[in-house]
Amino acid sequence: MNPINVGLLGIGTVGGGTYTVLTRNEAEITRRAGRPIRISVVADKNLELAKQVTGGKVRITDDAFAVVADPEVDIVVELIGGYGIARELVMKAIENGKHVVTANKALLAVHGNEIFAAAQKKGVMVAFEAAVAGGIPIIKALREGLTANRIQWIAGIINGTTNFILSEMRDKGLPFDVVLKEAQRLGYAEADPTFDVEGIDAAHKLTIMSAIAFGIPMQFDKAHVEGISKLDADDIKYAEQLGYRIKLLGITKRRADGIELRVHPTLVPAKRLIANVEGAMNAVLVQGDAVGATLYYGKGAGAEPTASAVIADLVDITRMHTADPEHRVPHLAFQPDAVVDTPILPLAEVETSYYLRLRVEDKPGVLADVTRILADQQISIDAMIQREPGEGEEQTDIIMLTHLTREKNVDGAIRLIESLPVVKRKVIRLRLENLDK
Repeated sequence: MNPINVGLLGIGTVGGGTYTVLTRNEAEITRRAGRPIRISVVADKNLELAKQVTGGKVRITDDAFAVVADPEVDIVVELIGGYGIARELVMKAIENGKHVVTANKALLAVHGNEIFAAAQKKGVMVAFEAAVAGGIPIIKALREGLTANRIQWIAGIINGTTNFILSEMRDKGLPFDVVLKEAQRLGYAEADPTFDVEGIDAAHKLTIMSAIAFGIPMQFDKAHVEGISKLDADDIKYAEQLGYRIKLLGITKRRADGIELRVHPTLVPAKRLIANVEGAMNAVLVQGDAVGATLYYGKGAGAEPTASAVIADLVDITRMHTADPEHRVPHLAFQPDAVVDTPILPLAEVETSYYLRLRVEDKPGVLADVTRILADQQISIDAMIQREPGEGEEQTDIIMLTHLTREKNVDGAIRLIESLPVVKRKVIRLRLENLDK
């Protein structure tokens, strides 16, 4: 049978891994796909790199638009990244009737609605397993494996850079800035780490998972995004004393009045499996009404782990290449006419528990004033520790964990607490998720 011809746009880390794995496992992949899958042309501005990776065995060009217009190319693999040229290339490929595989979470989170609508109209597939959690098949699990379930919530460690930094901060007691430099030296963090450490990368991925889980459009602009750059090593230490670990989580929940969509540092009970995911690894916890909790763990980045997901998409498209478009798995799991525009809840309406750290004068009556404010805001305390002040110290830390409450109640309580003369610094507020139901 004639091979499926693939045009590869970008042969950097993931593109090179895709070429290597596809070549190395060609026989096995052909047995699974039912016909050979061959990269017939590679587009990259660095022609020398492309020749080096491919050994000159495929056609090389620096004109990506020529690839998406090539009548011999069946599937376009977009590994360029970003919102700009990548969007133009993907839309042009769809217009030309070509299937698309992409690892570009930013592109899909921001422009996915437009891209999927164009693909639906043209009868082509857009596959994106590699866009979320690298080699972990979480998209396939959500779209197909859990299709019988009403998904209730997802909580994921979906950025390896931040998980490595938090693991090092906890293990070594070092501040964020020191660990970030080490992460950059080791290659876990980019020279400009903003997308990772400020939670933007995780929010892109969470937006995609939320759309698939709940049958809603991509709504990245409505996500609450908070990173780890302001996280204090003291809070990691206090959380540990209380039996929790701090992870940067992407969390999306179905509520009666809408969908929660948020990324932020989160206290998780240390006994939870996801709390023990260390280093640059990723993990996604999905709660379904029928199956309960399921956990997906593995490498969330890297050449070959991400290539594994890219090639899985290539195999899926090859298998379904000649199928009636009406009988393919929908891009966002739900039939296009069944996607509903459920509102994303503002952060003020989020319901969770909280970690509060107060720097106060060490004098009688302080705790009574604070607990009175919390009670007035209908916030109950679950646990508390008070650091013993050192010799000669006149200030101390009070750390409290609350029961479930609304963010707006905590906002109001913090304003009142910070107005107390005995409170000497801004209140540190972190969110807490038990992830038990």
